[in-house]
Amino acid sequence: MSAINLNADKLNARATASAAPTRPLPPRRTSAELQAVAEHGSVELAAAAKANGREATAAEVVAWVARNFNADSVAVACSMADAVLPEIVSQQLPGVDVLFLDTGYHFAETYETRDAVAAALPVTVVDVLPLTTVPEHDAAHGAELFARDPNACCAMRKVEPLQRSLNGYELWFTGVRRDEAPTRANTPLVTWDERNGLVKVNPVAAWSYDELMDYATLHQVPVNVLLSQGYPSIGCAPCTQPVAVGADPRSGRWATLDKTECGLHL
Repeated sequence: MSAINLNADKLNARATASAAPTRPLPPRRTSAELQAVAEHGSVELAAAAKANGREATAAEVVAWVARNFNADSVAVACSMADAVLPEIVSQQLPGVDVLFLDTGYHFAETYETRDAVAAALPVTVVDVLPLTTVPEHDAAHGAELFARDPNACCAMRKVEPLQRSLNGYELWFTGVRRDEAPTRANTPLVTWDERNGLVKVNPVAAWSYDELMDYATLHQVPVNVLLSQGYPSIGCAPCTQPVAVGADPRSGRWATLDKTECGLHL
């Protein structure tokens, strides 16, 4: 549909994405109101699951969001490993913003996937940028901070930009899955994100990697070619390595470092 470059020196992500057409934005509900909606949604989906004998499907979770939120008030976070989540969400919320954290360190294939998503799906891809370019970052902190202090690097080039970009939204979708890591095993479908101050929804939490890829194939969804080249989990190029067949899919992330999460979903 379209793509936006989100200038890092702008504090309000949605109001100042200058490449995007201006559109009226609904007033944001208070944190207390949104937290109540999240709690109600969790109860509602749990009750439906009990009645149906199964957990809500991704489409049913998105349908709950569509009933309770305006399309302009929600965003989808996407690493551009695949576009399954944006595709599922855009079926019921066309034109939804898809936030891509452009750290400046991505593989060329990841940028190619971003462009394919913007061209193929009825979404608005938003490039969320850190406050500094990579050369500016190196000048301030020394070259290759990611190797010396990966937590600090992720905090500056991922966590802070995401928090800034979520300002003004009421809800964000993530593609976090329970099978990815022990730290994600209890991921709920709907929850209140205290740190970022909005509702967090994980529609594919119960999916396996194979189910994700089967869906992408069936629905011809853009997929990063690195997934077929030994990279089942794709992050920044300097910190991501291919993994052996059958190995932990996330073992290639920060493979030589004592680190397992970038900090976005803690």
